[in-house]
Amino acid sequence: MKPKVIVYKKVDQKVLDFIEDSCEITYFENLDEHNYPLFLESLKDAQGILGSGLKVDKEFLDQAPELKMVCNTSVGYDNFDMEALSERGIMATNTPDVLNDTVADTIMGLILATARRIPKLDQWLKSGNWERTLEEKWFGVDVHHKVLGIIGMGGVGSALAKRAHFGFDMPILYHNRSRNEDAEKKYDATYCSMEDLLKQSDFICLMTPLNAQTEKLIGAKQFELMKETAIFINVSRGKTVDEDALIQALHEGKILGAGLDVFTQEPVEEDNPLLFMDNVVTLPHIGSATYETRYKMAMLGAVNLVAGLKGDVPPTLIKIK
Repeated sequence: MKPKVIVYKKVDQKVLDFIEDSCEITYFENLDEHNYPLFLESLKDAQGILGSGLKVDKEFLDQAPELKMVCNTSVGYDNFDMEALSERGIMATNTPDVLNDTVADTIMGLILATARRIPKLDQWLKSGNWERTLEEKWFGVDVHHKVLGIIGMGGVGSALAKRAHFGFDMPILYHNRSRNEDAEKKYDATYCSMEDLLKQSDFICLMTPLNAQTEKLIGAKQFELMKETAIFINVSRGKTVDEDALIQALHEGKILGAGLDVFTQEPVEEDNPLLFMDNVVTLPHIGSATYETRYKMAMLGAVNLVAGLKGDVPPTLIKIK
């Protein structure tokens, strides 16, 4: 008998076909208040689930007595209570690396868009305001040869460093839990303390996972250390930043601007002050949002799911630290 699994996020039919060769699937393109009761009913005898964002904690696991696998189609897994999963012997997987280049492209786009004020000037032009030579108040700042500070030199950080080093001749500072000698050799990146990175960087990119140690990693104290000309970029998780402190730093001119793909509350509230600031570029958490990359992520999640339920070690098993 095939193991029963739930896919609770829209994925390509090829991904479903791959899973269906080995498993019996209950498929939800998304979860809402209307189909959630059916999801919970299916969960009672499900051995695996595949999707992203669903909070998997003790309360959830109490409703899934047969569960053996929980598979995220994302690199982040802060939605998993890893201690609860470990206690029950349930394997957890994510989908790192396949999104590195796409997310790095997004970050570089945010850097350029924020520095050169591209979205604001696009809006200004389309509103019929180009009647004479552009005034200095609309000027941006250069990106090339500026110091890039990367907090979290993992796969995405290395992909960003590659683009910044070879494409824009940017000196690179980085802070990480451990040295990344490969990035140092390939991209001339310099390891330094968080304090030095914040003080010296013109662009500061935050790319850490969300956990107890990184929640509100960047707050008022950190913004005080930054240059007044610094631009802050966040593509990690919204809660890695004290959003109120960021708003205050921008409002008071402690930093020049910000490019954000993530927020404390998602979808972001309509009255969030960040949405109304001319020096902030905002995106709706699109870091990996291309068809090609999302397909790769979903397929890797499917491979993890099938491998684990067959008794094999999933390719990207999350190891308890």
